[in-house]
Amino acid sequence: MAHKPSSPSSSSSCASPSLKISEEMDPQHAEETLRFFTVMGAVNPIPDHCNARGFFHDFLRNFITVDHIQRGRITCTILAKPPICNGYGTLHGGAVASFVDVLSRACARTVVAEDKELFLGETSISYLSATPIDEELIGNASVVKSGRNLTVVALDFKLKKTGNSVYICHSTYYNMPASSL
Repeated sequence: MAHKPSSPSSSSSCASPSLKISEEMDPQHAEETLRFFTVMGAVNPIPDHCNARGFFHDFLRNFITVDHIQRGRITCTILAKPPICNGYGTLHGGAVASFVDVLSRACARTVVAEDKELFLGETSISYLSATPIDEELIGNASVVKSGRNLTVVALDFKLKKTGNSVYICHSTYYNMPASSL
């Protein structure tokens, strides 16, 4: 596939100076794609205070409340506020995936010793429905299997108001000996 350098118009200021667009690509489609990135904020620099280690987890904590913890089980409430919602007024799929990661890791940690490192091997999420802005979700995580080398966590998220399932997930972690470096 041949590539040629392209200089995007001034409306697509998110484009890198080294951007290459395939000759086979319709220039109008390329321009629309670049415009999409601009509208989504790709041209806005990340503020310095957001570029710190741990910022993302600190950010997520603003939307989650842990309700119950026991060995192999965690229940929490998540509030779908505007900063984690998409342009359609629903919880962003990436935010859902982030909550799955945090909640499943925390749940696995209730049964895996601290001297073991958890390495995420797989996560699967079924998005059954959308969560409207300002709605609360109840998230339940439970360890399905935990052995010497592997821990599997199942998660389900339901709308607090109706009890309807919106996301069904599972995560598989490899239990690794902690590095002695």
